[in-house]
Amino acid sequence: MFKLFSSVTVQPSVLVASRSISTCGGPLLFRSSVPMFAEPLKKKKRLDPQILKAREDRKRKKIEKSIRKLEKVSKTLKPIDEVQLMASLSNELDSRQRPIVVHSNDKLEERIIAAKAWSMHKHNEHFFNLQVINDLEYSQQRALNELREVSEDLYLAAVDIDESLLTCQLTGPVETPPIENYQSPDGEYIDISKKWD
Repeated sequence: MFKLFSSVTVQPSVLVASRSISTCGGPLLFRSSVPMFAEPLKKKKRLDPQILKAREDRKRKKIEKSIRKLEKVSKTLKPIDEVQLMASLSNELDSRQRPIVVHSNDKLEERIIAAKAWSMHKHNEHFFNLQVINDLEYSQQRALNELREVSEDLYLAAVDIDESLLTCQLTGPVETPPIENYQSPDGEYIDISKKWD
């Protein structure tokens, strides 16, 4: 019987006032837990229900007040400086109104005829341009087919894109010329934008 417990060792711990019992090399490990030195929980103080109710009422009133304030602010629109009319312009509004011109029937018919003639001219011009482009594409394709029948190498050379045609580099003036020995600012600025709550 003693041989069965020969592998059990008792090791006293120096740091903690507890003992750990373990078996060496076996799958079972026996450990004693460290004392927690806990104390009982403090008893909660019971508050008067009227005080609790008064606190909740104060919180509710504060939330309702903030909601009312937000509703008032939501009704007022943010002013847009670019859209508002200057006072000097609003005073000159009557003098800036153009008189309404009444045209005769002959003048209106003349304008309608001119608009129709211009529309027809632009339509014919567009149709002519489309015909020219189609003719050029047809002629180009026909020439490439003829060239392919003559020589495949010449056809591939003709179809190959020549990138040397567009080796153009332009350097023009920039928005503002560079300033010599310019010390750039450190990035600090004053924000003058209006805050709308």
